Amino acid sequence: MTRPSPVPDIRLRESFTPPFYSVGIDWVLRDDGTLDDTQALAAGVIVALGTNSLADLSDQLPDPDSTDRCGWWGDLDADTIWNAWPIGCKLWLMRRSAIVPVQARYGATVAHVQNYIHMALQPFIDLGIASRIDVDAVRTDRQRVDATIRIFKGPRPTIQLVYSILWDELQYASSQST
Repeated sequence: MTRPSPVPDIRLRESFTPPFYSVGIDWVLRDDGTLDDTQALAAGVIVALGTNSLADLSDQLPDPDSTDRCGWWGDLDADTIWNAWPIGCKLWLMRRSAIVPVQARYGATVAHVQNYIHMALQPFIDLGIASRIDVDAVRTDRQRVDATIRIFKGPRPTIQLVYSILWDELQYASSQST
């Protein structure tokens, strides 16, 4: 049995409303009312990074008074039921984290951002949808880390996305440039 493609066949648009950290995602329609399917790979990345992955039992949760490990209910037994993998990213675990340098006890914040993004996008490589994914995270402000994500199909990048993680209200924004 082959695994279903993680890339949706529609184009998505993200929006967020401060001061909330949640992100709204909606389908993009063409002028004739049909679904726009021109940016399916970018839409797949938006879903992967914009969905909260289930935290491991060993992960430190952002709220010390909560036991909510988030995740999506549809991921329960996903590999057994429909031969898939859990969807999402663990960036939500950094909700209350300070942006710290490499010398910090648990490592640099930008390294955690890069690792969480790589983990969330690894299925794209595993299924041959992408040949390589590069993630470069940089602290751009006192309360902001930007991650540039380049997704390759073969030797050249297919898309490049900039994902901004703001620590004041943890908001996400992505843009595509070809």
